[in-house]
Amino acid sequence: MSDIFSELVENIEKSGLNVYGIEIFHDNNIVFRHMRSDDIRYPVYSATKAFTATAAGIACDEDKFSVEAPLCEYLEKKYLQNMPAKLRQEFCKVTVKRFLTMSVNGYPFRPDGDDWLETVLKINADYSKNSFSYTNISAYLVGVACENAVGGNLSEYMKTRLFEPLGIDDPQFQYDPQRRFYGATGMYLTVHELSLLGQLYLQRGVFDNTRVISENWCREAVSRQINNVEGGYGYFFWTKGDHFSISGKWGQKCLVYPQKKLIITYLGDMPESSDKMLSLAENFAKNYE
Repeated sequence: MSDIFSELVENIEKSGLNVYGIEIFHDNNIVFRHMRSDDIRYPVYSATKAFTATAAGIACDEDKFSVEAPLCEYLEKKYLQNMPAKLRQEFCKVTVKRFLTMSVNGYPFRPDGDDWLETVLKINADYSKNSFSYTNISAYLVGVACENAVGGNLSEYMKTRLFEPLGIDDPQFQYDPQRRFYGATGMYLTVHELSLLGQLYLQRGVFDNTRVISENWCREAVSRQINNVEGGYGYFFWTKGDHFSISGKWGQKCLVYPQKKLIITYLGDMPESSDKMLSLAENFAKNYE
């Protein structure tokens, strides 16, 4: 193991970080891999959102979905008709892009109730305010809308168009009480499987010489669409300086550095120390040549 990799592992150990495993790609090759726990699938929490965005992008490529269209165009009319008239009028002005960029304000963090969609659509959100507001509800709505747009279960849609090309075999998902794709969280993946999505975006939508998603979508999704205190946000991807990332709570990360052709992916359980692990990974990337 070279000195730079040894130092990274030593720093993780010294810091007492509960990292399940870490994998580093450079120029499309795995240059380092270290598992501290079983090499199995773990919950990736909000990293799920990046897969939802990718499904939306594929649907856009197939002209089944549009980020510029009002999201309400992709919802069942019975749900819209049950909304208070003024609220429905405001909601139906909001584009899919606003939800993809977390720029709808006034939602709680997660959906609930016997029918999540019905509950969400009755929330008195501020649809006129266009500023960053992180919530699982935005990703849930994009997932539901995209599922309706493609006319079938979104996990099945992704199976043939995304997971099979990437070599990911039937990942676990979470659904709402009506079996709609949640879209915000609930996936289980290995460290390597999460790396593969980062690799797809690093390669601008091509994987193993196959075009999976358009270059235009990949560029837009990982570009800063809105500012926030952590840097910026694209279409469910975080952006910061020279890199973008796929992120889940408590230490699920895939950091992608396009100029260096570098990907750093790790999973773990770090409720109180995920920032420390992120700092170690970012310092590693800064020093990696």
